[in-house]
Amino acid sequence: MNLYFSIIVPVYNRPDEVHELLQSLQEQEFTDDFEVVIVEDGSSERSDDIVEGFNDNLNISYYFKPNSGPGDSRNFGMQNAKGNYFIILDSDCILPPQYLVEVEKELKANFVHCFGGPDAAHESFTTVQKAINYVMTSIFTTGGIRGGKKSVGKFQPRSFNMGISKTAFEKAGGFGRIHPGEDPDLTFRIWKADFDSRLFPKAFVYHKRRIDWNKFYIQVNKFGSVRPILNQWHPGTAKLTYWFPSFFMLGLMTSIALIFVKIYLPLLLYGIYFALLFVGAAVQNKNLLVAFYAIFAVLTQFTGYGLGFLRSTILLNFSKKEPEELFPKLFFKRKS
Repeated sequence: MNLYFSIIVPVYNRPDEVHELLQSLQEQEFTDDFEVVIVEDGSSERSDDIVEGFNDNLNISYYFKPNSGPGDSRNFGMQNAKGNYFIILDSDCILPPQYLVEVEKELKANFVHCFGGPDAAHESFTTVQKAINYVMTSIFTTGGIRGGKKSVGKFQPRSFNMGISKTAFEKAGGFGRIHPGEDPDLTFRIWKADFDSRLFPKAFVYHKRRIDWNKFYIQVNKFGSVRPILNQWHPGTAKLTYWFPSFFMLGLMTSIALIFVKIYLPLLLYGIYFALLFVGAAVQNKNLLVAFYAIFAVLTQFTGYGLGFLRSTILLNFSKKEPEELFPKLFFKRKS
């Protein structure tokens, strides 16, 4: 199969990020031609001037459309793309120079219709960004839930760094209207269409996640709320590990309560866990402040996700309403 990549980027009020992403695409070591498709999703701060500055060095198509969410914008980009393999990126990503070379290597060595790549913390990231990146990717938190490095057919890509063949996109039907959660939903439908997915460990991106602590809590709370909906839609994909953040926080609160009756072992075990997390973050980032922030970040992640997961699970099991009625903020409206 002759590969022609179309890189699909939905954008909403992020011209500065688009500039950084296009700059990194311009510096790719990949020598073959590829296409970049920028889809402006009803932004008030448009990126057309930024895109125009790269027209001489990159093959770019720019589209402006009414706001309908990132999933629908990615679908729009893939429907209008010229390539036969789509690479989907978020606008807040920066690519290392070897990114496309690594993607091509993987696909030529063992072709797969869907892949996901890791994210890493760039040296220019703030301490908060590095801490959040660590807890979102670490084996000490929930970083392994999407599948291991050797997984074929079980890795769940995320749409900040995801590839899908045109064939799989057309057969699976593209992204749905749920957000967040549109990427695992699509992955599950890709599996149902008899296509595999795999992690490309060397095809990583620097994912900025420009969020503060409050926004991070809201984000992971939404992630937790979405997962029981996906479990209901795709029952064969439910895992016990999705309960981990909820059990973790309930166990932590119980452990704190037990010290009043002089039972210290459970809290000691939590202390060992946080010590391992601290050491892991310090070693990986070579920064003690990042390690301290990582402890706060994991507490924020598990609390937000765990509460969202529990609330969603209860409502879905004890209400006769559809998920869209129960959680309207998790769905973009249908196009008229």
